[in-house]
Amino acid sequence: MTIPEIAIISPSTLTCLGLQGLLGEIIPQAVIRTFHSFSELTDDTPDMYAHYFVTAQLFFAHSAFFLERRPKTIVLTGRDNVPQLSDILTLNINQDEPHLVKSILQLHNSGHRHGHTPSTPTDRRMPKHELSPREADVLRLIAMGLLNKEIADRLDIGLTTVISHRKNIVEKLGIRSVSGLTIYAVMHGLVEADEI
Repeated sequence: MTIPEIAIISPSTLTCLGLQGLLGEIIPQAVIRTFHSFSELTDDTPDMYAHYFVTAQLFFAHSAFFLERRPKTIVLTGRDNVPQLSDILTLNINQDEPHLVKSILQLHNSGHRHGHTPSTPTDRRMPKHELSPREADVLRLIAMGLLNKEIADRLDIGLTTVISHRKNIVEKLGIRSVSGLTIYAVMHGLVEADEI
């Protein structure tokens, strides 16, 4: 199995680091490199990447390069709808964190129609050494955006029990953020990306 390599091309250090962190959680086996300019990318080995996440400004400045790599290119935008890029994959980086994670997961899952196999298992069971069935239920509902009280009502358990399960999940997985837990839930088949 070859290790996928992903390039992020943006002059914004914050964009590069944030996207690198999210992609690292979603595709832990990938090597993710950041470039602050197109020339940094071309000084590297630019054709080795499975995907290019590039700002709209750099995409338009170097469109010949990226249009040749259309199925591998994702343009980072600041809004939902970019009509001039209707046949290019885009990612709105100005979304709140849960929506951004959902968008990346949907890109990851839908982007594998070109011969790649998505890494999301279809089996919804967790390994026995990880989470109990009830903890898996709680994690699934966390990933779907429910609050502790809503989880308690949905599972017909007490609020204190939900909080206890959340504490156990965080300790077992070592993941503290809701977005990290959401990514874990999707990548382990507890919830589909379109359910979050």
